[in-house]
Amino acid sequence: MNRILLSAGGIRSAGTRTGWQGNMRWWSNSTGRWSNSMGQQSNNMGQRGYSTGQKVGVLMMNMGGPRTQDDVGPFLRGIFADRDILKLPLQDILGKFIAWRRVDQIKQQYAQIGGGSPIERWTRAQGDGMVKLLDRASPATAPHRYYVGFRYTEPSIRQAVENMLNDGIDHVIAFTQYQQYSGSTTGSNLNELWRVQHQLDPDARLRWSFIDRWGTHPELIGAFADRAEAQVRLLPDHVRHTAPILFSAHSLPLNVVDRGDPYVAEVGGTVAYVVNELRRRGVTNPYRLTWQSAVGPQRWLGPQTEAAIKSYGTRGFTALVAVPIAFTSDHIETLYELDIEYGEVAAEAGITHYMRAEALNDYPPFIAALASIVHEHITDGFPASTQLLLPDPGPESPQTALTRQWIAAQAALNKSSA
Repeated sequence: MNRILLSAGGIRSAGTRTGWQGNMRWWSNSTGRWSNSMGQQSNNMGQRGYSTGQKVGVLMMNMGGPRTQDDVGPFLRGIFADRDILKLPLQDILGKFIAWRRVDQIKQQYAQIGGGSPIERWTRAQGDGMVKLLDRASPATAPHRYYVGFRYTEPSIRQAVENMLNDGIDHVIAFTQYQQYSGSTTGSNLNELWRVQHQLDPDARLRWSFIDRWGTHPELIGAFADRAEAQVRLLPDHVRHTAPILFSAHSLPLNVVDRGDPYVAEVGGTVAYVVNELRRRGVTNPYRLTWQSAVGPQRWLGPQTEAAIKSYGTRGFTALVAVPIAFTSDHIETLYELDIEYGEVAAEAGITHYMRAEALNDYPPFIAALASIVHEHITDGFPASTQLLLPDPGPESPQTALTRQWIAAQAALNKSSA
């Protein structure tokens, strides 16, 4: 039986228990179940920077998605009004116009995947599983509570901060659900968080720390490799080892890339680690990193996933595996764009075996990864990422500079308490 050990320090292979006393839970790939119960953290493993009695909340931040057809318009207007994503001339006017032009098309796409986005359901499933594991792994900081804060839809970041204040939370871990950092995703969420917390918590009752990127965490890599390998193994023998793997990520406008945004490098890092793990498992398929979901009049990062599928079809490939590498939950980019739209593109290009790796969703090893990432953050004394404190070399908005200063101040407070 291939077993993965979840300890408070992370997933380890069976038999590795260094530094931990009975704090174990087992995930079996063969049975698809957890076995045994997770014990308690040994008394000699305290948390630096943590004061007993503090109530810790975990804010799970993401873009969000429309719950219903009626939410599609406001969702699009929020995206195209956000200058952290797109900088348009006359943005208040042009952004609304682009959203208006796209709303009927996007409604039709959501109608084909059930009428709305499942991202809130998956985020809550991930949060539920994460805090259950955290409570067992870190009883000193239990009970843990998670809060969902979306940038453009309900439940909003504002609602999450209001709820944390009402619940008497002392320390908030702002945990981005974008595993690779970009100023247009995590950065936009953090800017909104700065605005909200200054309005709702002017006396700074809440202490903050930040998990801003985790795209090479070994447990995340293992979960992605599991999903990719599963699809490769389903291919017929004659194409199993030659089918290209396309790691597909959401594209960025080139002006964001040009200012030095780290997203492209970080996505590439995730891909490199996943490929290394696949190679270790004997999966030797060729691969490429491609980009999807470009919208609007600006030039976007390529090559586009759709164009790559067409290209490989015309070159005689009859099998292809698409792996969403910048998404951890199913939503419109996976369920409609990769499955339906690109599935049709693949069929028209002569690709008879078009496979899409499942999103991580509530996959138990991924839930365990989330718990390990947060637990490591707690036990390490709520550390600040040096990457988060470094500005891009290109132009920076005044709001982003203010947000970074606030994050640095919070980091100094946490460090002084360690």
